[in-house]
Amino acid sequence: MPLEALEPFRIPGRAQYPEVLPYLKYKGHHSFDIPLEVAITPDNGEETVVCRSNFKNLYWNICQQLAHHTVNGCNLEVGDMMASGTISGQAPDSFGSLLELSWGGKNAVKLKDGSERRFLEDNDSVIMRGGAEKGGIRIGFGEVRGKLLPAN
Repeated sequence: MPLEALEPFRIPGRAQYPEVLPYLKYKGHHSFDIPLEVAITPDNGEETVVCRSNFKNLYWNICQQLAHHTVNGCNLEVGDMMASGTISGQAPDSFGSLLELSWGGKNAVKLKDGSERRFLEDNDSVIMRGGAEKGGIRIGFGEVRGKLLPAN
């Protein structure tokens, strides 16, 4: 997907304190309003959305991440994939990882089938989705899904 497809969703970035190093300073709007969600599905169970966050919650925008990745000479080539890392919001249901959602395993996250998770279990599937809609324009990124298999 070309970056131009995201233009309707471009927004100002978060305030950054303390002031960032010169190579990480930027002008313009380099963040995007893209709702995200993460779900867990137990083996043969029902999907439960455990997190709703937003790409705009990133502290370091994607341009800063790219600059930081390459500043010491690490190459980046056409077709390389970059990952933002965990994107957590301020509300407890917007924490971007199960470790955060469960407060390091102290609190259980309830699933629709009544089971609880502090950590992923064998055969759990994790599903991540993202997409945005504004002014009649809808853009979707599909979903990524992975299943935690038992150790050999």
